[in-house]
Amino acid sequence: MIPVVKSPKDYQAYRISSQDTNRLAIIFDSSNANNSLTVCVEIFDVGGATPPHRHDFAVEMFFILKGEGITVCDGKEIPLHSGDSLLIPKTGTHYLKNTGLERLYALCIMVPNKDFSELIRNGIPASLDEQDLQVLAGIR
Repeated sequence: MIPVVKSPKDYQAYRISSQDTNRLAIIFDSSNANNSLTVCVEIFDVGGATPPHRHDFAVEMFFILKGEGITVCDGKEIPLHSGDSLLIPKTGTHYLKNTGLERLYALCIMVPNKDFSELIRNGIPASLDEQDLQVLAGIR
């Protein structure tokens, strides 16, 4: 089997809704990885956050690439900084928020996919700007 290789210029970015203050740049999902997973980079504007939500059947992992923020999971608030890892258990009601003075970048992996990438892809196409591409290129 030939591995799938992508670079930041290949990532497709979306906002799930027009009110969202974060973008999701899909790296791999079930459409190109032949597995039930989603790997993306979530990019939070200053003050941006996800709405509180839960995944009934999936585990979600975040690795903070750049920036700082908080996560709240089942009422417990945890600070996040570059280099931190976070594992959200299935059914944990959670959200992430950028509390820093610049964008927050988080690698996100969800297994199994459970329609997560379809939700993202059904959102509003967004672009990655020069700052985003520089941060993403720096993680290689």
